Amino acid sequence: MAVKSIVITAGEITVEAELNDSGISGLIWDALPLEATANTWGEEIYFSIPVKAGMENPVEVVEKGDIAYWGQGAAFCIFFGETPVSSGGRIIPASAVEIIGLIRSGLRQLSEVRAGDRIRVERKGACK
Repeated sequence: MAVKSIVITAGEITVEAELNDSGISGLIWDALPLEATANTWGEEIYFSIPVKAGMENPVEVVEKGDIAYWGQGAAFCIFFGETPVSSGGRIIPASAVEIIGLIRSGLRQLSEVRAGDRIRVERKGACK
């Protein structure tokens, strides 16, 4: 399957990422571009998206740079560090998520995104 490269922008911040080949990431790919208001929770950025799906392989611990789908809130989640419930160096989401991709560049910049910022996810090459 072809690599699904995406670009995530919030203000002056731009990061590049790739979606994996899960069914949920395919639904999100088909829904791009997406634009929303960012929410933050520790070192996680999340926002509601118009994709509703059951999770295929939910996990309760993620890695720095993981992009996930949170089924309970129909949200796109970007993990760039610990959340308020993380412990022992493990990054723990609020509840189980489905890993749908990975940040490839610009991970450190994500700490500059604030709640209320406009955030956009689009296919790489489709950027304005």
